[in-house]
Amino acid sequence: MSTLHLVAPNLHRLDSGGRQMLFHVPSSALFELDAPACDVLALFDADATLDAEAIEARLAQRHGVEAVRETVAELCRLAVLAADQAAPGGGAALPNPPPAFPLNTVVLNVNTGCNLSCTYCYKEDLSAPARGLRMSFETATKAIEMLLAESPAQPRYTVVFFGGEPLSNMPLIRAVVAHAQRRFAEHGAAVDFTLTTNATLLDERLIDWLDANRVGITVSMDGPPAVHDRNRRSFGGQGTYDVVRRKVDLLLARYRSRPVGCRVTLTRGVTEVGKIFDHLYREVGFHEVGFGPVTSGDLQAFNLEAEELAAVFAGFKALGRRYLDAALGGRSLGFGNMHQLLTDLHEGNRKSLPCGAGVALLAVDGKGGLNLCHRFTGSSLPTFGDVDAGIDRPRLAAFIARRLERSGTGCERCRIRNICSGGCYHESYAKYGDAAVPSYHYCELLRDWVDFGIEVYARIVTENPGFFAEHVSPRRSVRA
Repeated sequence: MSTLHLVAPNLHRLDSGGRQMLFHVPSSALFELDAPACDVLALFDADATLDAEAIEARLAQRHGVEAVRETVAELCRLAVLAADQAAPGGGAALPNPPPAFPLNTVVLNVNTGCNLSCTYCYKEDLSAPARGLRMSFETATKAIEMLLAESPAQPRYTVVFFGGEPLSNMPLIRAVVAHAQRRFAEHGAAVDFTLTTNATLLDERLIDWLDANRVGITVSMDGPPAVHDRNRRSFGGQGTYDVVRRKVDLLLARYRSRPVGCRVTLTRGVTEVGKIFDHLYREVGFHEVGFGPVTSGDLQAFNLEAEELAAVFAGFKALGRRYLDAALGGRSLGFGNMHQLLTDLHEGNRKSLPCGAGVALLAVDGKGGLNLCHRFTGSSLPTFGDVDAGIDRPRLAAFIARRLERSGTGCERCRIRNICSGGCYHESYAKYGDAAVPSYHYCELLRDWVDFGIEVYARIVTENPGFFAEHVSPRRSVRA
């Protein structure tokens, strides 16, 4: 009979309140293990290989021969057990690069300039807004036409305004919103608008316009005054917390159309995730707070040290436990990183690529060049076409093919390969000079974080499964 071994990269086992669970990596599905399955897997904790006959001999008296055989067959079908050294994933082939790119999102870098001078900013142009490269209306409309031409039958599209500080080019944003609303309506499609802002240019009239046009807003804010003012400064070197807080208070008082989120940048010396979250979520009142640890920025002095990054992830897990407590009580805590991980798990996402950049999303720079995402605008990575000539399909397909090829990277046997998918392109580019290689520098921390997320997911799905229909799938939250 066949000699079987455990395919460890295809499963993550955990105890959820006394219930034995198995997270099946190839399908991103969660299974509760019955007694025969628990016992079959337990045998492989002691023996690296076992033949099916030996498994039956050990467990037949307890469960019956047929039950043991069915269990072994099912575990083999799931590629949790295997008779050879087949690659993880049950032999499923990786997808080929797309012959066409199903774009549904375009990011418009409307102005490279900014009215602040944040010390850690990665953008290529830190000049004042008046001296930044402002996108023309012609370039913006060409980007929208490209989006419609590449994906003419989508029911919904997204236009993202980015910078620099996007609100420093409001005449263009107003014109693009009016134009895009008309053009997408002509195609029978809906369109969403979003932007990320430092909030300093907001006023009542502008907030009311953003509200009326349902422009989604994320504010860049780093925490309480001492933390925020450490890096987010004016051109004169002053901290900007006071002005940002006043504008955010005004925004949250007047803006009603969509939840307002906050994006926190964590740099060297800043690891108190819990305190930052409590200030921004409970005191300021953001709907959701997400954290971006800096690990491979161009300015090395701002990159988190290894010990600091470990402390950040420990903080994430502490917040994650608070998220779990709230979820078991039927409430959602607005911790964006946890919310996104649980969304991926609940929706069974099996990502071949880390995000939609280069496939569903492209970023347009001020000159009309097509970039993988907003973080690459102005970088030395060559663009993938422009709004006049369209997408350079051969070049973009070649890049995607390199990232899809996991052999020799370590990713092909990693248990979080379908959640992480190699990590952020820009992190890899900044760290290794190659956007197509995996982000190796936080693999172990990310594996631990995803393992933790699976445990949280298992607890919620077994003890309060209605939480996901109420709070995760629609991505809306009730304040905890």
